[in-house]
Amino acid sequence: MHALGQVAHFETRARRAPRAWVLGANSTLCPSISVLWALTVPAHFHARYSAAARCYRYLILNRPARPALAARRVTWVHRPLDAGRMALAAAALRGEHDFSSFRSSECQSRTSVRRVEAFEVRRERDLVVIEVTANAFLHHMVRNLAGLLIAVGQGELEAADVPGILEARDRGRAPATAAADGLYLVGVRYPAAFRLPAAPAAVPGDPL
Repeated sequence: MHALGQVAHFETRARRAPRAWVLGANSTLCPSISVLWALTVPAHFHARYSAAARCYRYLILNRPARPALAARRVTWVHRPLDAGRMALAAAALRGEHDFSSFRSSECQSRTSVRRVEAFEVRRERDLVVIEVTANAFLHHMVRNLAGLLIAVGQGELEAADVPGILEARDRGRAPATAAADGLYLVGVRYPAAFRLPAAPAAVPGDPL
């Protein structure tokens, strides 16, 4: 998985300007990680538990030829995908539901009920983009939902099958988990009172 808007917090007694924290962290991190900003937050802030919603994007390169520069940055599906059918299936998953059918066996969450605020599918040339926003996600939930939509897009399932799979609350009823390559955490939404910067809006670079 990749992340554009991951937020982390830590406690320290050291006193430095926000810019100094950013420059210092980036001087020691590996090249694949970059800190964009830093600021002081109230003591009760928690990067995970203070979040109001999270947004994930899943990128599928849908063409006969495999990716080159985008290798490991997109999931490659060589069979044609019908993004319109996928969008209809995604629409059936909006709202508050028990997502047990899309929950990993390793998930430790006490409840499998989640509220999906938005779930969209669109095609951009050879790229099929899945974007989902929810108050929280179960372990592997986004990749399991992507696996379902890929099956619908390939004609292995109908959009009309989705409500039944959801209501079954049985992981065995849903298709296999999609690969991690195309998954991006786009951003995390927090209450406005924390005044955190917005996450980047797009995946940098040309994914093709």
